[in-house]
Amino acid sequence: MFKEINAKELKENFIRLISEEWSLITAGDESGYNMMTASWGFAGEMWGNDAVMAVVRPQRYTMEFIEKSDYFTLSFYGDNKAVHKVCGSMSGRDVNKTELTGLTPVFDGNSVYFKQARLVIICKKQYVQPMEEEFFTDRECLKWYDNRDYHYMIIGKIEKVLYSE
Repeated sequence: MFKEINAKELKENFIRLISEEWSLITAGDESGYNMMTASWGFAGEMWGNDAVMAVVRPQRYTMEFIEKSDYFTLSFYGDNKAVHKVCGSMSGRDVNKTELTGLTPVFDGNSVYFKQARLVIICKKQYVQPMEEEFFTDRECLKWYDNRDYHYMIIGKIEKVLYSE
């Protein structure tokens, strides 16, 4: 059972959530969706709203759903890394990640998340832009891009935060 809270009531350290617990970024709807593991991104205030910025490489199947969708979600699973073994290493183009992970999708308006999550952040997409090499002021960061497959930055207004009770 989920309880809705205000984003400002979230007491957890978002840096720890993203970098250590990881999340699933999910986009789509009942007709089709995909999710992927993410361990980069951040949260704060943008354009007068509580917001997150997720980053997704252009070749990821999830990016196709983000481009078509108005919403995306970030969901967190505590110390359970089992879902990330599948969602961080396999493509939804090739396998049914929902079936392999045993996750149960929940369709909430224009978004999808999973019943097993302990924390869900539902975001309305506000801005999408590919990173470009010429704008890296710290060239050391380019070491993450051997194939020049620079992430897309996706900024989303936080519309709802759900905590598992």
